[in-house]
Amino acid sequence: MLSFNLGPLAIPMDLALLYGAFFIAWFSGWLIGKKRGTNPESALFNMLLIGAIIARTAFVIQYSEQYDSLVQIIDIRDGGFLLLPGLVAAILVGVYKAWRQANLRVPLGIGVCIGLVVWGASVSVVSALQSSQQVPDIAVRDIEGRPLSLQDLAGKPLVINLWATWCPPCRREMPVLAAAQTANPDIRFVFVNQGEGQALVEKFLAQQQLTLRNNLLDTGGRLGQAVGSLSLPTTLFYSAEGQLKNNHLGELSHASLKHALRHISPENQNLSLKEQP
Repeated sequence: MLSFNLGPLAIPMDLALLYGAFFIAWFSGWLIGKKRGTNPESALFNMLLIGAIIARTAFVIQYSEQYDSLVQIIDIRDGGFLLLPGLVAAILVGVYKAWRQANLRVPLGIGVCIGLVVWGASVSVVSALQSSQQVPDIAVRDIEGRPLSLQDLAGKPLVINLWATWCPPCRREMPVLAAAQTANPDIRFVFVNQGEGQALVEKFLAQQQLTLRNNLLDTGGRLGQAVGSLSLPTTLFYSAEGQLKNNHLGELSHASLKHALRHISPENQNLSLKEQP
């Protein structure tokens, strides 16, 4: 499962695990602090906020050449965060809060420790489950209507993008993926339309003037169900052996796509995603 569905809302699994661990940390700290007449809620939220800011800042610095404007930098919908700098910053904030307020040390420390243990354990389990996933054995059709099995595409690093013409973030990220497909011939990019017909897809690509290779049709939307993601866009990153290495739910930017491609092309740290003039 790549996402946690709450009614019509689909939350990426990594974010769902983080939110769950934060809630457990807050609840544990609140229970312990209640007996001591204090509440670590404010400190925990400060840790979360500053950690997120630092994680985003570190990501933007690392991929600064991929950002052209302030709007792109503050648009966090691309999911561009670096975990380690954010985690270190959050812990430092917690240490500072505990140093300034002695009555917070026990409830804050216990709450944070419990939250970290729960988060680490759940992430480990989910990562192990996801890493065992292979390219789904699902039959689709190419844009000319010929049948094709997705597993036949293995043999080189593989990026599978699930999209639809009615999906605004899908449309916005298409030029990013098109540029990446052109710039990285050693990686196979595949675009699997979910639930729409050949005529509609061809019309959309012509209108957008997009030149994409490997356009496939999954009219029954079976691929999304098979990989455990009912939200669009979803992008899956597989090794040459067909093993799932990473996934991204939501819109990709040049920076977040470059970061994700490192999971399947570690030998090439300088993948160029933008077409050269």
